[in-house]
Amino acid sequence: MHAANALVRNTVLFNPSLRSSTRIARNVSQIASHLSKKSAGNRLLKCYNRYSAHNCRVAAYDGNLPIINQIYSSRLFSTGNKNDPEEEDPPVDVKDETPLFSSQLPATVAVPEVWPQVPVIAINRNPVFPRFIKLIEISNPALIDLIRRKVKLNQPYVGIFLRKKEDEKSDVVSTLDDLHDVGVFAQIHEMQDMDYKLRLVVMAHRRIKITGQFVEDEIETGPAEMKLKFPVFNVEFNVTREETDAERRRRKYRNTRRKTSDTEEPAGEKETKKVLPDQVMMVKVENMQHEKFQQNEEVKALTQEVIKTIRDIINMNPLYRESLHHMLAQGQRVVDNPVYLSDLGAALTGAEPADLQAVLEEMDIPKRLMMSLSLLKKEYELSKLQQKIGKEVEEKVKQQHRKYILHEQLKVIKKELGLEKDDKDAIGDKFRERLADKQVPAAVQTVIDEELNKLNFLESHSSEFNVTRCYLDWLTSLPWGVTSEENLKLEDAQVILDEDHYGMEDIKKRILEFIAVSQLKGSTQGKILCFHGPPGVGKTSIARSIARALNRQYFRFSVGGMTDVAEIKGHRRTYVGAMPGKLVQCLKKTATENPLVLIDEVDKIGKGVHGDPSSALLELLDPEQNANFLDHYLDVAVDLSRVLFICTANVVDLIPEPLRDRMELIDMSGYVAEEKLAIAQQYLVPTAQKNCGLSQEQMELTPESLHTLIKSYCRESGVRNLQKHIEKIARKVAFKIVKKEADKMVIDESNLSDLVGKPTFKHDRMYDVTPPGVVMGLAWTAMGGSTLYIETALRNTFKDDKLTAGSMELTGHLGDVMKESARIALTVARNFLAELRPDNNFLNTSHIHLHVPEGATPKDGPSAGVTITSALLSLALRRPVRAQLAMTGEVSLTGRVLPVGGIKEKIIAAKRVGVTCVILPEENRRDFDDLPSFIREGIDVHFVGEYEDVFKIAFEQDQIKINEVH
Repeated sequence: MHAANALVRNTVLFNPSLRSSTRIARNVSQIASHLSKKSAGNRLLKCYNRYSAHNCRVAAYDGNLPIINQIYSSRLFSTGNKNDPEEEDPPVDVKDETPLFSSQLPATVAVPEVWPQVPVIAINRNPVFPRFIKLIEISNPALIDLIRRKVKLNQPYVGIFLRKKEDEKSDVVSTLDDLHDVGVFAQIHEMQDMDYKLRLVVMAHRRIKITGQFVEDEIETGPAEMKLKFPVFNVEFNVTREETDAERRRRKYRNTRRKTSDTEEPAGEKETKKVLPDQVMMVKVENMQHEKFQQNEEVKALTQEVIKTIRDIINMNPLYRESLHHMLAQGQRVVDNPVYLSDLGAALTGAEPADLQAVLEEMDIPKRLMMSLSLLKKEYELSKLQQKIGKEVEEKVKQQHRKYILHEQLKVIKKELGLEKDDKDAIGDKFRERLADKQVPAAVQTVIDEELNKLNFLESHSSEFNVTRCYLDWLTSLPWGVTSEENLKLEDAQVILDEDHYGMEDIKKRILEFIAVSQLKGSTQGKILCFHGPPGVGKTSIARSIARALNRQYFRFSVGGMTDVAEIKGHRRTYVGAMPGKLVQCLKKTATENPLVLIDEVDKIGKGVHGDPSSALLELLDPEQNANFLDHYLDVAVDLSRVLFICTANVVDLIPEPLRDRMELIDMSGYVAEEKLAIAQQYLVPTAQKNCGLSQEQMELTPESLHTLIKSYCRESGVRNLQKHIEKIARKVAFKIVKKEADKMVIDESNLSDLVGKPTFKHDRMYDVTPPGVVMGLAWTAMGGSTLYIETALRNTFKDDKLTAGSMELTGHLGDVMKESARIALTVARNFLAELRPDNNFLNTSHIHLHVPEGATPKDGPSAGVTITSALLSLALRRPVRAQLAMTGEVSLTGRVLPVGGIKEKIIAAKRVGVTCVILPEENRRDFDDLPSFIREGIDVHFVGEYEDVFKIAFEQDQIKINEVH
């Protein structure tokens, strides 16, 4: 009885949370009565108890077992309600506030050697090695609840394992496949509650290996009771224990969840097989023992090398010293324990998780030492590299700082001694040096001196200082009085111009005249030339050749679409980011006063809210004014009289009249087929071969293929489209040569369509034989000359006895000028027909429809007057005009034939479609005589002054007198 009382008293005292109850007394009585019947060999032999001490030894003897001594260590903790009445036991203080690290943690003196089931904590980065302490934070509610429950049961042990995937952040895993099998068995030393986390301070003790998943069967469903077992007496009894509010809520939640799961499961269908949960909370583990090893020379050498490497790393990087200080166990000799040393070396490095896990799994101590040594060596090399980089950066910074300090000191010393001036004086000297070899006008020099004096009084950090400095930079950068030496030899210029371009006799003659005048005069004077013509005839490229022939600097800028007048005249200096105009920038870039400036697309200048750039060009392109060109930014006169200006345009009519009056217009008409053939053979084909890496033997274009290409594919006035087709052929030939389909290719009419596709132009003309009421006219477009037909027909063929006034409907996208020209032609045709055949009232009474084909193309201009008149007379007389006839000219109301423009383009267009007879106004005879002989050949041209002459030629009435036609 005394022994039972002592045992119960010890149990109750060491668990103050247990309540006193009559049940305890009743169980004690049963124990005493039960013991009285037992033999003396199974009685309690000895029990020694001291209430003031924390150690209690309980010895039990069994008949088959020797005496077992087991030492227990316990601390006094309170988990009960502080409102309960005090008992006879020593009082225990209970605090409301949770301490930094909760003291609800029973800790045994000796860690058990075998612990088969442990909770699992999955970590991501670095594994924990035995004898090392780690701080872990867990946030999974189920895992937090499990660890708290284990701690309550005096089982503060967990298993820490490394996760295979580093991107996962959860504390638990779904399957064991996500964890490495080998981890460490750790004891929880301290525990701190945070808002939604639990912070643990754990110490690893030994390596363990997972053998399987463990599922707990015990779930607290009853009241807060605990069961006491006494194997010595072979009895057990339940004791009610006090619980906190949080524990009571958690127990209630678990009970509710258990009841819900039980009700959802149908009766009679409960599975007898245990279902694994979706998360791994507990695992079965076994201890891992390293292989036995001898303390031989190899192990000693490895140990010494590891220690030496650690010492070198610490000496090189002091940060490792503090880490090592925290890692070393108290009173542990590292040198004598290779097992601990290998783990220490691996934990000290920042190696990859896979390498550290390999060290953790290695059971051969010499191999483990070698692996740790290799990781330490890598860390040592990294530290050396880090130290080297740090020294280089530090040395560089020191040198720059030292250099800066010395420069500042030297600047102050020189300034005190008068050997050097400050920054303002240096800037002024730089500007004066620029003007040393230049002939600056007096007015400009005065402005420069005033600005230099202003610069000396301004603060160097002010915005006005920078504005003045930029202004002086532009003023001193201009080539005042600097010109390039010109080439005044006619023979050299002729060779250069003929080498770069074919034809263009008017332009070449004008440039040679400019050189001759400069040679006789002894000085060069700038002119303003304007090359106008269809696209692709070489207006822009000839300007570069002229600059090379004259030995002048070349500068080009396009004014197409320009809407800001500041691009030409410059900005005011008061604006932020102000700059001079293009001409001042040109002078600075070319560094000469006599460059060749190409102003491209002068007929396409825009007009916007920032002014009219075409009006700003009036001062620039006026030979009488550009000697004193005033830029808004410079605000001083700049001499542009020596600059040779060349402008290009497609349509002269779009250039404003005041601007056109200041330029010398040079017409660059389109090329005929013979000129295109020569240009292709001399320039386009060799250039295409060079650009595609082909030799003359690898690609050969026959003259017949070039002629077909020009006639059926490229009928435009220029040669740009022809150049594209030749380059396309060269690319296809290069492709076949690279694919080794052919070594060389000869392009003729048979294989031309395979390379460039089907012909674009299949028919030369719409009518081979023109019917009555249809006449071919000649027109001029920006793309060159073209032929068009004027078609007339009756709108209503129904005959009515009543005579009504005739009418005419116009279609074909005609402009206002052409509509007026059609009405004039109708009046002329009525008067002429009345004189020719008074009895013919066709034009007076008929409803006529006049159409110009290709209705989607806009058409305008007065040059179709004679053509419309002839078409109306042809319809009235029901006679076709002469075959292979085309005509152009403006007709007046009295029948006079007035001159038109674009004669060369119109003659080229007529020859292209095979016309042999052309009617031109008499006043255009001079334009026709200026054409090259090869263009005039093969065509019969008639010059007329009255429409009567046109009628005679068109209807072949030379032998019939008009008065006799009745």
